[in-house]
Amino acid sequence: MSTQTATARVRVNAKEPFVARPKPSTPAHVIRDDAEAIAVARRLAAQFREESALRDREGWLPLDEVDVYSQSGLWAINVPKAYGGAGVSYATLAEVVKIISAADSSIAQVTQNHYVLVAHIDLDGTPEQKRELFELVLKGYRFGNAFSELNSRNVAAFETKVTDLGDTVEVNGEKFYTTGALLAHIVPIVAVNDAGEGFLVFADREAPGLTVINDWSSFGQRTTASGSVKIDKVQVAKSRVVPIKAFDTPTAAGAISQIIQAAIDAGIADGAIADTIEFVRTRSRPWIDSGKERAGEDPFTIAAIGRLAITQHATDALLARAGQLIDAALVTPNEDTVSQATIATAEAKVLSTENSIEATNKLFELAGTRATLAVYNLDRHWRNARVHTLHDPVRWKFFHVGNYYLNQVNPPRHPWN
Repeated sequence: MSTQTATARVRVNAKEPFVARPKPSTPAHVIRDDAEAIAVARRLAAQFREESALRDREGWLPLDEVDVYSQSGLWAINVPKAYGGAGVSYATLAEVVKIISAADSSIAQVTQNHYVLVAHIDLDGTPEQKRELFELVLKGYRFGNAFSELNSRNVAAFETKVTDLGDTVEVNGEKFYTTGALLAHIVPIVAVNDAGEGFLVFADREAPGLTVINDWSSFGQRTTASGSVKIDKVQVAKSRVVPIKAFDTPTAAGAISQIIQAAIDAGIADGAIADTIEFVRTRSRPWIDSGKERAGEDPFTIAAIGRLAITQHATDALLARAGQLIDAALVTPNEDTVSQATIATAEAKVLSTENSIEATNKLFELAGTRATLAVYNLDRHWRNARVHTLHDPVRWKFFHVGNYYLNQVNPPRHPWN
């Protein structure tokens, strides 16, 4: 149960600058292995599930929940063992994200870019940067993101500029879709120099000139601490500037980003299927033509639940396979291993997208009209699935998967693939 009082609640879409959250006053717990990560995720999921429908309906940001989440140590599970982290398998990381997402997909998405940034630091950072930034992550510091831009010609066209000033850099621009930035302690900004080279600039959340605005207004994933970021002459030490090189050569960077996306969608489906089963068992009425006493005895309902469960188990298997291939690509990065990981992750992304939308839609068909009542807020599952699955179009996944198997064409390398 959240400890926030009614007066302490903060609603989304306030359209005003958001005050930075306090930095951790005590170090976060350090998770040691995969099994502990799964156990902690399950414990937190039970806690986050309690008010997930209420937070979504009222538009309350999960302030206390995110603090508990990052202090649990789960935000540091992909910090490499060499730097003090658990260095868990990406199959485990996907399972952790799915477990949290099934309880509250907005909270799961708050960590989405944080995990990606930890991976990028490992791939592109210097040893000194890894030591500094991973130490902060292990203490419980949260990375938000300032990646995407609302008005650029496509998702990879960045207009935010970084200028070298000697010991520091200066960043200017404006970002949107900044998931997690409202509640972050550090806001990594994607910016380009005059030569078009990309950099991650790890700006302190309280840096002068950095303004995070609470103006996220989507109908789904409402409480993801997203919004817009205004960057006006923000100066950052050069030690906090990491060049983006992970896509210049074969690395698992893109697959890592995508498996987290797929895991969130799989979690949404898990949550929707569980709520469907519970509602049919306890509240739904059998259809008159079935001749049954209970809705759960309707043969068509039984078959539909069976289909959803089978597809969800297939999604789980593809996520685990993708995670294992990402692990292999990290150990031995080359065109073959990275392409295998990318394609396997794309397959998981397709199935997680399709089943999350199907499961959240079938919920109402199987549970009946009373399931649409506002008191239950079950439509949050469909809204969340519909919004989150828009991150990148799965129609292109079909193409890249088919082109790989039919024509031996390796998929392109970028964060959306």
